[in-house]
Amino acid sequence: MSIFNALTTAVTGLNAQSSAFTTLSNNIANSQTTGYKAQTTSFQDFVTGASSSGNASSDTVAAVTSSHNDNQGTISSSTNTLALAISGEGFFDVSQPASASTANSVTFSNQDYYTRNGDFTLNNDGYLVNTSGYYLNGYMVDGTTGQLSNYLSQIQIADIGFRPTETTTLTLTGTIGSSTSSSATPASYTSPIYDSQGTAHEADVTWTQDSSNPLSWTVSVSDPTNASAISANSYTVTFGSDGTVASIADSSGSSIGSTFSGSSAKIPITATYNGVPQTINLNLGTIGGTSGVTLSTASSTSSQTPQLASDSVTSGTYEDITMVTDGSIMANFSNGDSQLVAKIALSNFANPDALEAVSGQAYVATNDSGSPKTGMVGANGTGTLKTSSTEGSTTDLTSDLSNLIVTQQAYSANTKIVTTANSMLQTTIDMIR
Repeated sequence: MSIFNALTTAVTGLNAQSSAFTTLSNNIANSQTTGYKAQTTSFQDFVTGASSSGNASSDTVAAVTSSHNDNQGTISSSTNTLALAISGEGFFDVSQPASASTANSVTFSNQDYYTRNGDFTLNNDGYLVNTSGYYLNGYMVDGTTGQLSNYLSQIQIADIGFRPTETTTLTLTGTIGSSTSSSATPASYTSPIYDSQGTAHEADVTWTQDSSNPLSWTVSVSDPTNASAISANSYTVTFGSDGTVASIADSSGSSIGSTFSGSSAKIPITATYNGVPQTINLNLGTIGGTSGVTLSTASSTSSQTPQLASDSVTSGTYEDITMVTDGSIMANFSNGDSQLVAKIALSNFANPDALEAVSGQAYVATNDSGSPKTGMVGANGTGTLKTSSTEGSTTDLTSDLSNLIVTQQAYSANTKIVTTANSMLQTTIDMIR
């Protein structure tokens, strides 16, 4: 190897060690950056030519920086209740606002980004934004239908209204007729009922007295606005001489529930809305009880006006949101209820180390990383979420500081080659003077 080749090799050594120094300094600078993934530098030699004897005529060295995006950082508790950390594989799907966005209208870039920085907060527009300015994506719940969307969008918690809860029980109280007369006309009582999506419907409970037995009544439930919504039903309710419910039987004569005093007096009704079946119990009180449905008797002519009520909660004021480990974002209301408003999405890659890093601890997909596989938390091999937590940097300060010393010494050694080669060249030049 000639002196000039030695100089070339030394210069490449200086460049390689400079690259290693840059990587180490970047790791150390980001040792406290949420979700940062440390990089490492390795070296490889290049043979630029060969002599006739087969020996290398010139060697050089190059630095290769390796990403380790799949390394797990330490998860720590956070006082931020909206902060999330991924335990295991996967990345949050995030977006960035387009340059054309204004204070009153946010539009987003079509570029998809991925990050492990889950330190999110709600901004003034109700979007979940992390400390690097990326907006969290997921599957939103339609505020009207209650359906979860199947496409990704930016999660926005704004104008959250309460959806009435699904009706599970209709309760009828009061005096529906008399045990001393068998000429009562059918009586109907109406109440709104709500399906699983919070949509209002109508339930009509009709009572018909047996013409030959004033203590026997037939009861049925229907939806006058949708005849096929509630399955055909007909039950016989028999009252005791004291006007309280004594027994309930279905259309075949089989008993429904117990006939022991104090037992629950309920009739099961099946309704189907939007293809989703739901069971609604018609609560008549208790066997032998006076707090539910009754008849007036000869010894007791007092009566209470019948009232039919649904157990659905129909109103509530939005208060805040709660993050759940399965990726659900729940809206909390003043009535104590919580309702799903969005589900967080996670993406996984065949080769996450090949993702291209961009500013703000985010990445974009490349040909080498493969296309993202996106879905719910836990799908596609993704990990779980830790709430009120953040994932720390994977920088190993002890190792990097040690490597910094080695890099500095290697850089100095390469400078010695340069100065030595310079001295040798100077000696050669002095020979001809």
